[in-house]
Amino acid sequence: MRRRPAALTFHRLSPLQALVDFVLAVGAYWLGFRARFDLDKVNDRYSNLFNHTWFIAAACIVIAVWAFGGYHRRWRYTEAADAVRVAQGVVLGILLFVGANQLLQPVTNTLTRSHRDSAGKPIVESVNTVVNVPNGMLVFTVVAGVLLLLGARVAVRSFADGRLLLGFRSRRSGRSALIVGAGEGGRLVLREMLRNPSLGLRPVGFVDDDDRKLRTRIDGVRVLGRIRDLPRVIDEVEPDEIIIAIPSAPGTLRADVLRAGRRRGVTVRTLPTVFELLQAGEGTAVRQVREVRVEDVLGRDPVRMELDRVGAYLRDQVVLVTGAGGSIGSELCRQIARVGPARLVILDHAEDNLFQIERELLEDRQVPEAVVASVIADVKEGDRVREILAEHRPQVVFHAAAYKHVALMEANPVEAVHNNAVATRSLARLCGEAGVERFVLVSTDKAVDPKTVMGASKALAELAVESAAQRWPGTRFSCVRFGNVLGSSGSVVPIFQRQIRLGGPVTVTDPAMTRYFMTIPEAVQLVIQSGSLGRTGEILVLDMGEPVAIMQLARDMIELSGLKPDEDIAIEVVGSRPGEKLHEELFNPFEVPRPTDAERIQRAERTVFDPAVVEAMFNDVGLLVLEGDAAGLAAKVAELQRAHAEMPVPGSASAAPPGTGDGGRGGSADGGSPGARDVGANAYTGPL
Repeated sequence: MRRRPAALTFHRLSPLQALVDFVLAVGAYWLGFRARFDLDKVNDRYSNLFNHTWFIAAACIVIAVWAFGGYHRRWRYTEAADAVRVAQGVVLGILLFVGANQLLQPVTNTLTRSHRDSAGKPIVESVNTVVNVPNGMLVFTVVAGVLLLLGARVAVRSFADGRLLLGFRSRRSGRSALIVGAGEGGRLVLREMLRNPSLGLRPVGFVDDDDRKLRTRIDGVRVLGRIRDLPRVIDEVEPDEIIIAIPSAPGTLRADVLRAGRRRGVTVRTLPTVFELLQAGEGTAVRQVREVRVEDVLGRDPVRMELDRVGAYLRDQVVLVTGAGGSIGSELCRQIARVGPARLVILDHAEDNLFQIERELLEDRQVPEAVVASVIADVKEGDRVREILAEHRPQVVFHAAAYKHVALMEANPVEAVHNNAVATRSLARLCGEAGVERFVLVSTDKAVDPKTVMGASKALAELAVESAAQRWPGTRFSCVRFGNVLGSSGSVVPIFQRQIRLGGPVTVTDPAMTRYFMTIPEAVQLVIQSGSLGRTGEILVLDMGEPVAIMQLARDMIELSGLKPDEDIAIEVVGSRPGEKLHEELFNPFEVPRPTDAERIQRAERTVFDPAVVEAMFNDVGLLVLEGDAAGLAAKVAELQRAHAEMPVPGSASAAPPGTGDGGRGGSADGGSPGARDVGANAYTGPL
C-alpha cells in the first residue's frame, strides 16, 4: 500500500496550526519591514509596501510550509525534522512571494519624465514601475519567520511535556526510573513519562554505550554512564526500577541488566522486542513495557524481517495448515492470516485446540469468516485427507501435525512412527497427486543422528518428503529443521516454570547439557520464508544461534521469578533419560551446510536415497505399524541408521549413486540384506 505524501496528511488541528502560522508569518514580515525601515522616516516609494503585500507574504509562507509537511502532525510531537521543514518552508515561501510580487504587482511607483518633441514643445509622461521588496527586508523576514514558527512548535511541545512552566524536576512523586538506552526507544519512553503523570514514573537518568552521548542531556535528562557502569549508576541514583528501552537489544545485554538489577533489589522491565512491536502495532510505549521473560535473556540476536515481504507468495492463495491447534501450527495460522490468503484451511484432530485458534482468528484478529475453514481430521486417515484436498484444493500445505513429547513417544513407539512418519509419507503422496504447489514439513533437530523414537520418526518423515520430491516434480517439497522453541508444549521452559511455581526442586538431567532455543514467532516466520526458498526436496535448517546451557537456563528462570538459585529453589541433577543426548546437532555427519538466499536459513546438502528403496522401506514400516510390531520397527529404524552411517558426504570420492551397488543403501557389501549387518556406532539404540 502506497503511503500518502506528508503534505496530504491532515488531522483536526491542521487548520488551526495553519492559522497560527499565518499570524506569525504576518508578524515576521512586519518585523522585517521594521528592521529595514525606520517607521517614522519611510520614503514615499515604500510607504504602502507593507499594507499591500502582508497578506501575500504570509499566504506564501503558509503554503510552502504545508508543501513540506508542516501540518501533518500535532505540534506536541515536534522533533528535529520539523525544524528543517519549517526553515525550508519559510525560505521557499519568501521565494514564492518574490515571484508573486512581480506577477501581481500590488505596489507600483509612478515616475514622471518630461522631454520636448520635434517641434520643441514640452511633453510630460508618467511611467508605473513595480516596487520590489528590498533584499534586507527579505532576509530579516526569513530569520524572524523561522524563529517565530519554530518557537511556537517548541513552546507547544514543552507545554505538553510539562516543562514549560514547572519543568519535570518539580515532580518528586512517583517511582524513579533509570532508562537503559538513550536512542529513539529511550526518548520515546522518556516523553511518555513526562506527558503522562498518571503512569507514576519519574526519570532519573539514562545509561548508554554511545560515547557521544555521555554526560549530555536528552530532553533534560542526563546520560549518567555506559551500560557496563550500571552497578555504579544504580548505587548513585537508587532507582525504583530499570527500564530497558532498546527493542533490538540482544539477550546478553538484557541478561546483564537483569542481573545488575536483581543484585540490588531493583525491578527490571523491558520494552517489547522489535518483532512484538510489529505484531502489536501502535500503542503507548510505556504501557507496553513488560517484565523481562526468559526469551529476552537467551543471548541470541532476535530475528527481524518483513512478514509481508517473505510471505508474499501466500497472498491470495489457499493454504492448508495441519496441526493447526498446536504451538507451531497455531502461530503459522496467525502469521499466514496477516499476509492475506484467499483461504486458510486449519486442520487438527483435537477439537478444543482447533476451536481456540479458530476463535482467535475470527474474533481477536478480525479475519473474515469466509477466509477461515476449520476441519476436524486425522492426517493418518488417507481417505479423509484426500477428501479435504479435493474440497479445498490448497496450493500450499504446511505440515506441522506431529507427536513431539519424547518420553511419551518412547512409551508408544508404534503410534509415534505411525503419526510422524507413515502419515507424513501418505500426506506428501496425496499432495503430489492433488497437484499442490508447495509442501513444507516442519521437522526437528532430533531427526539428526536420532537416539529417541520421536527423533527417528521425524528422520523417516524427512526421508519420505525427499522421496516424494523425486516422484512428483510438479510440487515443491521441502523440510524445515530447527531446535527447541520456547513456550511450546513439551518444552523445558514450561516444565521449569511449573517446578518453580511449586517451590522446586528444578530438575536438570545433566549439568553439561545444552539445547538450541528460538521463540515460536521467530521460528514460524523463518518457516514461512523457507517455503519460498530453494529447489524441491531440500532440507532447510534455521539458524538457532548458540546453544544454551540448560543449567544456566534453570538459574536464569529462578532469578527471573525473583528467587535465588540453590537458596530459595533447589536445582537437582537427576541424570539423563534413555536416548537423551547432551548436545543436539542441526546437521548429520553426512550432510554439508550450504548457504541460501536467506540470511538465517541454511541448506543441508546430502546424497538422496533412491525412491524405490524408500518406497520399499515405508511399505515394510507401514505393515509393521498395522501389526503393532515394535520389535520389527526397531529393526527397520536401525536399518535406516546403518544406511545413514554409510551415507557418503556430497562431493567426496566415495560418493556413489544411492540405492545401487556397494556404495548405495539398498544392499550390503556382501550381497546380503541391510538388516544382516552389525549395528553401527550411529545406529538407533532406543527402546523400540
